[in-house]
Amino acid sequence: QVQLVESGGGLVQAGGSLRLSCEASGRTFSSYAMGWFRQASGKEREFVAAISRTGGATNYAGSVKGRFTISRDNAKNTVYLQMNSLKPEDTAVYYCAGCGRDAYESLRDYSCWGQGTQVTVSS
Repeated sequence: QVQLVESGGGLVQAGGSLRLSCEASGRTFSSYAMGWFRQASGKEREFVAAISRTGGATNYAGSVKGRFTISRDNAKNTVYLQMNSLKPEDTAVYYCAGCGRDAYESLRDYSCWGQGTQVTVSS
C-alpha cells in the first residue's frame, strides 16, 4: 500500500505563493500518475492538477491554469504543486492523490490519498 504525506500548506496573503509537496512511500511511485485535489469548507472535493507517470503530460483545472504548476521527482518519490498568484477562493484542504493510471480529473481514477494540508489565502 502506498502512503502519501503532504506538506507545505499554510496561511498566505492574496497574490502570494506556496509550494505543496507530497512524498510517497514504496518503490512503485514512478508507476503511477499523481494528482492534487482540494476541498473547501462545505464543498465537494475537486480536481486541481494531475501529472503522468513520467511527468511528460500534465492536466489542470481551468480555475488554476496559468497560476499552478504540478511537477514530480521520481528519484525522490515526490510530487509538487507550485501555487502562485493565490486567491482567497483557493482556500481549501489540498489532498495528494496517487496510484492513478494517467493524469485524469476524476477522484475515482486515484486509489491512494494523503491526509490533506490546509491552505488559507487571506484577502
